[in-house]
Amino acid sequence: MKSMLLAAAAAAVLAVAAPAAAQGAKPTAADAKAFVEQAETRLAAVNEYAARAQWVRANFITEDSQWLETKANAEQNQLVTNLALEAARFNGVQTDPVTARKLKLLKLYLVSPASTRPGAAEELTGLLTKLDSTYSTGKFTHKGKQLTLNDAEDIMAESRDPAELRAVWEGWHSISPVMRADYAQFAKLSNEGAQGLGYKDTGALWRSNYDMEPDAFAAETDRLWKQVEPFYRNLHCYVRAKLNAKYGDAVQPKTGPIRADLLGNMWAQQWGNIYDVVQPQGIKSSYSLDELLKAKGYDPVKMVKTGESFYSSLGQAPLPQTFWERSLITRPQDREVVCHASAWNLDDKDDIRIKMCTKVNAEDFSTVHHELGHNYYQRAYKAQPTLFRNGANDGFHEAIGDFAALSASTPTYLNQIGLLEKVPGADEDIPFLLKMALDKIAFMPFGLLVDRWRWQVFNGELTPETYNEGWWKLRTQYQGIVPPGPRPADAFDPGAKYHVPGNTPYTRYFLAHIYQFQFHRAACKQAGWKGPLHRCSVYGQKAVGERFNRMLELGQSQEWPKTLAVFTGETRTDASAVADYFKPLNTWLVQQNKGQKCGW
Repeated sequence: MKSMLLAAAAAAVLAVAAPAAAQGAKPTAADAKAFVEQAETRLAAVNEYAARAQWVRANFITEDSQWLETKANAEQNQLVTNLALEAARFNGVQTDPVTARKLKLLKLYLVSPASTRPGAAEELTGLLTKLDSTYSTGKFTHKGKQLTLNDAEDIMAESRDPAELRAVWEGWHSISPVMRADYAQFAKLSNEGAQGLGYKDTGALWRSNYDMEPDAFAAETDRLWKQVEPFYRNLHCYVRAKLNAKYGDAVQPKTGPIRADLLGNMWAQQWGNIYDVVQPQGIKSSYSLDELLKAKGYDPVKMVKTGESFYSSLGQAPLPQTFWERSLITRPQDREVVCHASAWNLDDKDDIRIKMCTKVNAEDFSTVHHELGHNYYQRAYKAQPTLFRNGANDGFHEAIGDFAALSASTPTYLNQIGLLEKVPGADEDIPFLLKMALDKIAFMPFGLLVDRWRWQVFNGELTPETYNEGWWKLRTQYQGIVPPGPRPADAFDPGAKYHVPGNTPYTRYFLAHIYQFQFHRAACKQAGWKGPLHRCSVYGQKAVGERFNRMLELGQSQEWPKTLAVFTGETRTDASAVADYFKPLNTWLVQQNKGQKCGW
């Protein structure tokens, strides 16, 4: 029944502008406004149906749930593609600013629009569902046992045996070669849809979503990377020397790139798990958040309740009861689920949820604060029209929760909520900042290169035969890492990272790692904080929360620089806040690296 209703909705939407087109009349501003209003009504209906189908498939991975999601996504994709093409009819029509922005956003609405060719939407969405499910159900055999990604991540974090690390790293990457042909076909179909909307390719469509020209946005990300690259290289140099001291020249040479499987994370995107290997000599942390959480009897639900309390302290209303009834907070043992942490709003109003296989550790303590940030943002802009119910840009959406997590990671906050009895002195600043940098700074080049690779796939610079070669060229160029050994001829290592088969643009995470520090610096200034930026917690600062919420409520209703200014007073993305936060550590790293041949 719902499928028939969606098909009828699509026909109705297309009929909105049909009379003028049939008569050959030139569209007017009134026609544009009427079209947008009708389009938003139809979008609201199709989005909720698709979201519920997606939720069911992510929480019950079966043939049937995959079929249902594919069908719902195809209908959504076809409808939005048709609406985007209709929106292009109003190019050149002088409309009011709100209508003009809605028309632009409608053309950019889908990450991967299908072409209007019969069957294209079904094929494209079917490929995406298949790719996502292949990843989420991926397993490999190690020492006679079948391991999931969760199992493999635990080993990557805890093992210090380079032979085992390599075996597990290669084991997980063995799940993705079967994706390569499907991914190539997906890229072809996605490009067809993007080109039908007037973009060079899918990558150009993605880069157009930042209120600037695609090439200008690429240049902007280069500018931001140059602001943080020197610090990253200092961190890389220090970590490589520590790994060399731990494993020896045969495993990790003193010069050149770092072996990817030695960094404590499956994708070498965050290095905090190897803090025990790289910790400063003679300076110790007096506490471990992992141990504090366990000692205080935290369980997954209490982790989420603590995250909620942070936002409540800023003046946010409590999460609805339905959040607790409908969220997936722990991994079920009776079925396959997508364990990758995510936040959802099923009805674009109040049905907000998280889905994550929560573990009681420091990493997931931060992740909880991050995912809830999405939920509070979704709820804040629910009063906006449908097309404005989104982040100012996708980097904002990721940064909201990360901003909260910056406060939540401080010993100041841990003391405020009773996890830590005493805030350590300044002598523990270097260990604290090093732990933060191992996650935040180490991530930045990875956050940049994932989409750099996809842009090259979409523009044809890389072919299926060179997908893997291009991937490792970028990973070495930006991250200074290499695989633990030669890769098989059929390797498709990008597919071993969720966001590639999951078709989630990734530059948003790079931007978020800059915005979060920009937000944090602004919030601490508003709170009157006088100490070091890395010790500031805005927990309980309701005046800060009120101003922050004013930014959130705007959604995507205006160009993001204006929205940024509402909270920070700044109109440009600026990584100098990152430098401010980590300044003591960078000075220390330069001293530690004396005599080292940095770079790769």
